[in-house]
Amino acid sequence: MKSLPFSELIRKQTSVFPLLADSDVTLERRDAENVVLIRDERYQAMDGALRIAARSLALVAKANRQMAEEVFAEELPWLTWLPAEHRTEAVRELLDDLVAGADTGFYLPFQRNLVAWKHTAQIYTDPALVRELSGPFERTNHGEIGRPKAAE
Repeated sequence: MKSLPFSELIRKQTSVFPLLADSDVTLERRDAENVVLIRDERYQAMDGALRIAARSLALVAKANRQMAEEVFAEELPWLTWLPAEHRTEAVRELLDDLVAGADTGFYLPFQRNLVAWKHTAQIYTDPALVRELSGPFERTNHGEIGRPKAAE
């Protein structure tokens, strides 16, 4: 994967597109997400392989959910930071999202959930933060809020 400033594509298209013969190109943007250029052949190969792998895991999950969860958890060593009951919940949710992604080709929910669970696991590495976020919470600073008055 090669990285170039997005402006390079705008200024010198003829120098960017030949790079795609050997690798994918990340166009780095300052004010938005980066953009990846990839030849269709490589994209189709990657997408096809991902779908086959996810569907294969889905078939294993249907036949033996316990084994699928164990295999899946092996790929995510940070799961050990979660308490056991949350670890099981995380693996089930992530596996369900991956199976749904294999069926639809839409993996963004899986990715978002993966990031959320990973951040949750990182929180569990700090006992003080876990205590603070687990409550009990002070109710003295919270009061009732009245309904807003209608605009006149």
